Amino acid sequence: MRDLLPSTNADGLPVVPMSEEQKYLFDLKGWICLPGLLSDDQVATIREHQMKFRFEPESLPVEERNSMGGPSQILLDHPVIVGVLNETVSHQNIASDTCYGFRFERTRTDYREAGRDNFRPHGGGGYFNFCGNSHLYQMLPGKVHSGLTRVVWEINEVGPGDGGTMLLSGSHKAAFPRPESLSGRESDVWDTYTCPPGSALIFTEALCHTGTRWTNEKRPRLSLFNLYNTVNSKWGMCSVPREVIASMPPLRQTLFRGAWVGAGDKMNRNMYYDEENYAI
Repeated sequence: MRDLLPSTNADGLPVVPMSEEQKYLFDLKGWICLPGLLSDDQVATIREHQMKFRFEPESLPVEERNSMGGPSQILLDHPVIVGVLNETVSHQNIASDTCYGFRFERTRTDYREAGRDNFRPHGGGGYFNFCGNSHLYQMLPGKVHSGLTRVVWEINEVGPGDGGTMLLSGSHKAAFPRPESLSGRESDVWDTYTCPPGSALIFTEALCHTGTRWTNEKRPRLSLFNLYNTVNSKWGMCSVPREVIASMPPLRQTLFRGAWVGAGDKMNRNMYYDEENYAI
């Protein structure tokens, strides 16, 4: 099946497969943080676009008025992100060099100044969810399926104690409910991360996770919360307008096709995007 997966992204850059260490840690913890995936120039360009989109969207052309518009669209299928999603989310029978084996669900820009709080733990125990719930985690020897998967791009540095996303490592496989005694933000069960600008935090939504209070008074948290799913599953409404998608290369557009497969004999396969095959 591996030869069906795209070998390059929409910009012609070679896809970077997950390493054995990354696969092990992702399965063990339910998350990984990949530091410094973007160059300084890319970070600066994307930061400028995100700030304009948030604070003066009318200054942008219509096709750039979205978190994933304009120069920020390269984040959708960064070669390293495609490598992770190929391993953890992709429906490999509905993938080729002209079509990704996974879908893009939603995006939002998070701008958080010092003092803003968002502590709300949710998720966990996804190994035991039914398939109708996209917040699920499945596994076989040598293979995992992450279900609904979050990619958080940190556009500004996240330093020690700043207030990055908090994660309850391993809780995607938890058989017991989370006790209240371990649920507070001061509990030592929580993990988090530090990273330079242009890094990506990737986790399964089957994992218990939460935002928290941003504390750094010198810089805000500026991050993009992108969400991916399998080709045949859809959890929420699409947040990327057609005008924005129309400005993307054809391979990138396949991230926004409808949620269906149709891979049986004499049936069309969901391996294209057009005006009708669009996930609203």
